[in-house]
Amino acid sequence: MRKSLLALLLLVSAGFAHGQVQLKEGFPQHYTVVAGDTLWDISGKFLREPWKWPELWQANPHIENPNLIYPGDSLSLVYINGQPRLTLNRGASRGTLKLSPQVRSTPMADAIPSIPLRSINSFLLSNRIIDNVEDFNKAPYIVAGDAERVLSGMGDRIYARGTLDPAQSVYGIFRQGKVYSDPQSKEFLGINADDIGGGEIIATEGDVATLALQRTTQEVRLGDRLFSGEERAINSTFMPSAPTTDIHGLIIDVPRGVTQIGVLDVVTLNKGRRDGLAEGNVLVVMKTGETVRDRVTGEQVKIPDERAGLLMIFRTYEKLSYGLVLNASRSLAVMDKVRNP
Repeated sequence: MRKSLLALLLLVSAGFAHGQVQLKEGFPQHYTVVAGDTLWDISGKFLREPWKWPELWQANPHIENPNLIYPGDSLSLVYINGQPRLTLNRGASRGTLKLSPQVRSTPMADAIPSIPLRSINSFLLSNRIIDNVEDFNKAPYIVAGDAERVLSGMGDRIYARGTLDPAQSVYGIFRQGKVYSDPQSKEFLGINADDIGGGEIIATEGDVATLALQRTTQEVRLGDRLFSGEERAINSTFMPSAPTTDIHGLIIDVPRGVTQIGVLDVVTLNKGRRDGLAEGNVLVVMKTGETVRDRVTGEQVKIPDERAGLLMIFRTYEKLSYGLVLNASRSLAVMDKVRNP
């Protein structure tokens, strides 16, 4: 149905009247959705706090599934009898229609996503967290290459040893990457498994399987591990929300290896499902204030922490999670703090 931002703006109007949300200064009276838009971007044109749009949806029980919006949808915010109302302009030949529930034939795949999925889809192909050392060490591993090769590439045959699922024919091949520990408690948090490629099992004999390499990001080595694909898919329509528990965490890594973090960068946090984080949770990033010398008293004084950005959690593990930076007022860095918004 054609109602994602229609629902959003209708509810913004209702929320504005009751003081529940604040419209952004200079919000447009009209907006036409274009390819490449996200709900976050468009919400930011109307709301001071774009992540609050799910609360607005929940305030209107008459609109079902208000998370689909399509390129070409034209949105208008008007006032009728002193009350803000939303209308949908479908062109001069069909007139301006008041929003009402209706069936839409456009496939859901054409709907714009909540956040820019292109920023995380390629990342998810090459990063995976293993929650404990035992799971990594027990995983099947490459024991040999074809013709006793030490390195193998796409199209080669390789041989893996270990316990494989008879119902699983395709496996990803991973190599141990960074081992994460909590910077404060030193607790082990997980292993970052780097994607090396993927292969299909074509034969088995005992505990040794023959695989055909179908995809490689680099040469496969002896000892690389096999894991089946993660069952959880990224939900393009997950709802941004505040965490249900108090979060006091840190950015502990930037998987792509940079030191300065900006908008649409993926970061790793030292908090996960056990801490109450869920996919869609929004967190504020805080820059730690510097400690300076008071030239009057000679004392060391800590400058207050400063709000510097906002990120959304898109993948959670037991003790770690991945977040996408959605806005930043300054460069962020590893060891910046994350808090409830």
